[in-house]
Order: sequence, then structure tokens, then C-alpha cells
Amino acid sequence: MDISARADYAVRALLVLAEDPTADRAHPSDELARRAGVPAKFLEAILGDLRRAGFVSSRRGSSGGYLLARPPAEITLGEVLRTVDGPLAEVRGQRPHETHYEGSAEHLATVWVAARAALRRVLDETTLDQVLEGRLPEHVRAMAELPDAWESR
Repeated sequence: MDISARADYAVRALLVLAEDPTADRAHPSDELARRAGVPAKFLEAILGDLRRAGFVSSRRGSSGGYLLARPPAEITLGEVLRTVDGPLAEVRGQRPHETHYEGSAEHLATVWVAARAALRRVLDETTLDQVLEGRLPEHVRAMAELPDAWESR
């Protein structure tokens, strides 16, 4: 899986907003960019996508900026990634369940569907507040603790 810069930046900006979700103070995009450690120009476009998808709301004016529109416990990483990048898994532009193979590759679609299911299990079951607080779901923590999980292949 390739996590795009857009997806990484979107999650990081939302995590900054999730640090104090009850605050009524809007955060200007340049402040969000600085605190999240992401390029400000790039973040502007991403914030537009997040606003249209209902993750953030925006305020205009001298005290303007962005706020979370939903509680961090209700925003999953999978939702965010789909918003900024589209489907979690594709095979040559098709959804895994739409692929069809014959001959020696006959069962390959099952592997692609299983890979998508694994991504969903991690990303759709992990919320912003869990990441922020380090309270990751047990199955996510267990996968990250596998002996070779942190090794490059």
C-alpha cells in the first residue's frame, strides 16, 4: 500500500484539530500546516476536500480558520483516506471484487479482496482519537507487534 502525501497530510492536520476538539477557536490553515509539519499551499486544497466531506468546518474573518466538524472518535482513518485519495484498494483502476481472471490466475481476485479487507480492518477500525491517545485497537497493535512488521522487504 502506498499512502500518499495527501492522505498523510490530511490525517496529520485532523490530528492537530483533534488535540482539542471542544475548543471553539478556529485554526488558520497556516497554523495547522506549521503544527502538522506539512506544506501550507498543499494543505489548503486538502482542507477544502475535508470541508466538503464534512470532517472540518471553516470560519471566515479575522478569527477564521478550521475546526473539526465531528468528534475525533467518529472519524476513521479509512474515511479520511477515501476522501482525499479514493478507494483503499484498486487493481488497474478496478475495485478488487470487480476483477476476473482465468487460468493460472483464477484465484487472484480472492487475494486482492483479502488484501482490501485487511486494509479496511486496520483503517476503518482506527479513529483519530485512538491515534492521538495511543489507544490503538488491539488487533492493530498486534499486527504492528509482529516480528517482521517494522522491517522493509
